[in-house]
Amino acid sequence: MTKVPVIALRGLVVFPRMVTHFDCARIKSTLAVEQAELTGSDVLLVTQRDIGVVDPKAEDLYAYGTLSTIKQILKLPNGVVRVLIEGNQRARITNLEDGEFFQAEVEVFDAQNDGDGPEWQAAKRLVEEDLQTYTQLDQNLVPGLLQSVVDGASAESLVDTSAAYIAMDTDKSQELLEVLDPYERLIKFHELLKEEIELLTLERKIDKEVKTNMNKVQREYYLKEQLKAIHKELGDEREEDVLLNYESQIEQANLPDDVREKALKEVSRLSKLTSASPEYSLILTYLDWILALPWCESSQEEGTLAQARAVLEKEHYGLNDVKERILEFIALRSFRAEGKGPIICLVGPPGVGKTSIASSIAHALNKEFVHMSLGGMTDESEIRGHRRTYVGALPGRVITLMKKAAENNPVFLFDEVDKVGTDFRGDPASALLEVLDPEQNHSFTDRYLELPFDLSKVFFIATANTTDTIPRPLLDRMEVIRLAGYTPREKFNIAKTYLVPKQLDEAGLKKRQLKFTDEALVDMINYYTKEAGVRGLEKEIAKCVRKAALKIVEQDKKSLSVTAKNLTEYLGEYKFLYDTLKDTDAVGVVNGLAWTEVGGETLEIECSGMKGTGKLQLTGNLGDVMKESAKTAHSFIASQADAFGVDYERMKTTDLHIHVPEGAVPKDGPSAGVAMFTAMLSALLERPVARDVAMTGEITLTGRVLPIGGLKEKLLAAERMGIKTVLIPKENLRDLEKIEAEVKSNLCILPIERAQDALKTVWGQHENG
Repeated sequence: MTKVPVIALRGLVVFPRMVTHFDCARIKSTLAVEQAELTGSDVLLVTQRDIGVVDPKAEDLYAYGTLSTIKQILKLPNGVVRVLIEGNQRARITNLEDGEFFQAEVEVFDAQNDGDGPEWQAAKRLVEEDLQTYTQLDQNLVPGLLQSVVDGASAESLVDTSAAYIAMDTDKSQELLEVLDPYERLIKFHELLKEEIELLTLERKIDKEVKTNMNKVQREYYLKEQLKAIHKELGDEREEDVLLNYESQIEQANLPDDVREKALKEVSRLSKLTSASPEYSLILTYLDWILALPWCESSQEEGTLAQARAVLEKEHYGLNDVKERILEFIALRSFRAEGKGPIICLVGPPGVGKTSIASSIAHALNKEFVHMSLGGMTDESEIRGHRRTYVGALPGRVITLMKKAAENNPVFLFDEVDKVGTDFRGDPASALLEVLDPEQNHSFTDRYLELPFDLSKVFFIATANTTDTIPRPLLDRMEVIRLAGYTPREKFNIAKTYLVPKQLDEAGLKKRQLKFTDEALVDMINYYTKEAGVRGLEKEIAKCVRKAALKIVEQDKKSLSVTAKNLTEYLGEYKFLYDTLKDTDAVGVVNGLAWTEVGGETLEIECSGMKGTGKLQLTGNLGDVMKESAKTAHSFIASQADAFGVDYERMKTTDLHIHVPEGAVPKDGPSAGVAMFTAMLSALLERPVARDVAMTGEITLTGRVLPIGGLKEKLLAAERMGIKTVLIPKENLRDLEKIEAEVKSNLCILPIERAQDALKTVWGQHENG
């Protein structure tokens, strides 16, 4: 069997009867051409399986190829040989030798004649129809080229000749080459043509849609150019004028260098867009924000420390400690006006004036005041803003309020910082760290602006009802100032000086038309409100004003007075009745003191003993902490029974039942241990407890009395009830210095270090222990 040179082709399949040319640049291919030229033999043209293989081996070549005759050889520069060939017959490699060039022994397949059956005719006709359809769809074909091939062609020549003009993938062309039976080749060619026709149809459809859109864009462009010309004739502002206007504003504005550079880049982008582009309006909005923000605009603190003190005294009654702390911060600012501002957190119950104090600070410093409520906020974007890639994106509320302030050193209030939430949209509390941290806020970066904004000169103030729910990293960056609440006397003066005139003014009534007696205001405070602040008191005053206005209009009254006697006509029956002293001393009944968010309360603790097995029963909706206090007191008495004069054998057969009235109200807190200890011991010894004594403090198993919180509120509750003597932990003596004298003036306050120290006060003698 004769050996023939083999040339490996990349991305090209040669069919019999096909005349084409290709370039040979690989040494193996050029040597194969030279060998065929020397011997006058044909060459076998075989296609590579992978077009990316530079030096193919035997396994990289298909087994079937086309035995072809070299018609012409043209040598080009750089050793490239251009070869013109004509395909003759299909052939299959039976043995391939890989030397200086490929040589192969081949099996040659001669052309076959058409069959006579109707299947042949049908298959041939289908292929001819496919070729006609393909010619109409493929605009790259010369008109009439394939028609000359179809006319009078046999099945063999029809497929092989026309396949050369069909833009099929290499693997599909190779599949067609390897089909040896002419009829099967017709069927295969029909299948491949159908796929190509489908692709061409889809291409034509897409191309038509694209051209339609392009025509629409061109038409819009033409109309816009006409519109520009019309605007020019009418003298309207054009896009060029808009660009020049923004460039002028940016150059004249007092902007940091990096901000000016960013703004000019955006103007450059704007110049490349048409006004109809969606991005055009977005860039305009962005530039407006940059120009509107106070990057370098600061206001001077014109007020002196004396003026600040006068403003705080005028606008707020009491709160002396709070005012002093605030004045200290203001004094520090006079030494470092350009330094990092303090971050104050005002913590206290609702209605004590936290927000109004922040407003007064701004007034005292003669600065702009902006207010941001954080209650219920769960979206981090409220702080940091949205990225400009989102539809309707805007800066966060921090930057928005800085724009409103129009200066970079306003008084900025974060209200209800303890009520910030967290969900899938982020953690606003963490985002606040960048705003409030003095080490970070000099370069706060909003997601919308993507530019650092200096917040270090801002006087930040936060408010909260409690510090328990404020994240610890955030709390560490703030200076906490606590507002404990107002005494009854302070509430009275606030109502008389501020609240009554304010409500009369809002209602449009004159002072002579409606008067409030001092007794009426005192009764409002004692019997209609139960709070640490004055918000509820203001509502009750407003209710009186409304009812009085109705009477004045309906009954044609010239003036009215709200007194203690007619107060129920305006406000109805008393809402709250405070605990009062019992008529006689009682066994097992002790006055405890408790702290709540709305102020202090007295807590009557009752204990009774009964025959049983030494168990301890607790009722009154007590929390875990109070239950533990009761168990600790019970164990302490049992461990020191002899010292307290308690019969231990009797105690083992006596059940103690501790009850705190108003069971529907949950009660908990670490300050009832001493009161429970005293009540249990009174029940076991059957000795009455002095009714005018109240006590607070937690105890340990060894009888030590631990310090408590909310001392001022508890003392106010004791005074309101009529208590004469209050027992407090010895460690709380230092807290007494911060409490106003009027709170302590009517009370005898005694410190106790151990639980048994309370006994000599409640029944007149000290039990040794």
